[in-house]
Amino acid sequence: MTSSASSSRVARPRAADPAPEAQFKRILQALWKRRWIGVATAWLVAVLAVPVIMLVPDRHEASAQIYVDTQTVLKPLLRDLAYTPDIDQQVRMLARTLISRPNLASLMDRVDVGQGASKDSAVRDKVIGRLMDQIKITPVGTGTMNLYSITYRDADPAQAKRVVEGTLNLFVNAGLHGQKRDSEEASQFIDEQIKVYEAKLVEAENRLKEFKVRNFGVSGVASQDFFSRMSTLADEVSKLKVELASAEQSREAYRRELAAESPQLPVDVVSGSGAQPVLSEVESRLQAQQKVLDELLRRYTEEHPDVVSSRRVIAQLEAQKRQEDQKRAAALAAGNLKAAATSPVYQKIRISLAETEALVASLRSQLALKESRLEQIRAAAGRVPQIEAELAQLNRDYDVMHKNYETLVARRESASIGVRLDESSRLADFRVVEPPQVSPKAAFPARVHVAAVAALLAVALGIAVPILLDRLAPTFRDAESLQRSTGRQVLGSIVLKVGVAERRNLRAQGAGVALACAGLLLVQAGWVAWLFTRTSA
Repeated sequence: MTSSASSSRVARPRAADPAPEAQFKRILQALWKRRWIGVATAWLVAVLAVPVIMLVPDRHEASAQIYVDTQTVLKPLLRDLAYTPDIDQQVRMLARTLISRPNLASLMDRVDVGQGASKDSAVRDKVIGRLMDQIKITPVGTGTMNLYSITYRDADPAQAKRVVEGTLNLFVNAGLHGQKRDSEEASQFIDEQIKVYEAKLVEAENRLKEFKVRNFGVSGVASQDFFSRMSTLADEVSKLKVELASAEQSREAYRRELAAESPQLPVDVVSGSGAQPVLSEVESRLQAQQKVLDELLRRYTEEHPDVVSSRRVIAQLEAQKRQEDQKRAAALAAGNLKAAATSPVYQKIRISLAETEALVASLRSQLALKESRLEQIRAAAGRVPQIEAELAQLNRDYDVMHKNYETLVARRESASIGVRLDESSRLADFRVVEPPQVSPKAAFPARVHVAAVAALLAVALGIAVPILLDRLAPTFRDAESLQRSTGRQVLGSIVLKVGVAERRNLRAQGAGVALACAGLLLVQAGWVAWLFTRTSA
């Protein structure tokens, strides 16, 4: 027996998958076998769904549409005069951030909304959270149409409409007040910054002024120009030294000639020619110096160093002349005055000597002035790079602050124009395309929808429960299904003969099941129709 059992276990055929017709037949058999369980399940689900459906309130949806027109004539006209923000972007951001807790708290405090009656903070926060979840602001269409839809669902149609109206007003007021507040805050901030930069500019100007006063004659001159001036002065000093040396040599030559020449002519020559007395040396020099002064005044002003030096020499010569006149007067009184020179050669030499003396004095004065200026420039030459660096830093700081100041002033004018623009007109026009209204039908899912789903669920469960029970505890009505399910060979089967009475009983049960199913379908259809009629009313 063991060998036969093992051989039969080895030769056990694999159960083949049943055909679709066989599966459908088995399902029908399972439904028929547990028919009353399926009918009871369907009726039970239908009866239990009634109170559940009645507890589900019908919610009515209120909606409104608003259009924000940002394409105004003022935008291209004020493009370079005033700052015009991106209104489209602001509107989109406003639509996304409007449903916030502070805005909904202010919405609840309004009388027409009817949500601010509760004083309990927990209940209030709960209501605000529900409003944040249920109020929807969605754009309509694509692109930058700025068309928005506001929707809200509530069991009370009037309440839903009031919430949508309040949200719509909040949208419009937030857009207008927010834009005006931004313009005012921008103007106030720019005014404060202008005051700060005014104080900085005053400090920078004072530092620059003190620096220029402290480095007068050196600041403001580039190092290249500074050393060019020093080279030019050195050349002028060298030239003056050469001219002075030449004039001194001429003066010494005139002196030698004057010493060798006799001042008096013979008496007969003097009496025959009628020559006038020769001027003194001081008088000759004074006349020559006055000629030089006249020549200098034709080329320079009174403040020129050569003119000043020439006037100083003339003053000295005039003082010497007065002294000589006093001495001559004293000599005349004492009878010791010598005769005046009568030789014209002697007189010309004396005039030339006087002119040379005046030229030497003028050249010495110019040379002293040029050498003094050259020494000053040489002394300051070492400080030029540092002074240039400090001056460049001061000018750079001042230029930056001055540029920022001018930019702020221009922005203030633009901001003031923007504020006046906000007061006089609007860059965005809020137009209500569809005023708040409530749909006459309840929003999905309404009671009628839940009832229809419950009816389908009752039928589905009435079919699924018998099939599930058959899967858990299967029964077989023929040898073929038993062999296919167990995979074992069936040796034989016994046929059950059904009598007339039993057939009549089976037909009666089938009729009862049909009546119960038909009744269930009629009741469910009437229930859904009644709810639909009530919802439409």
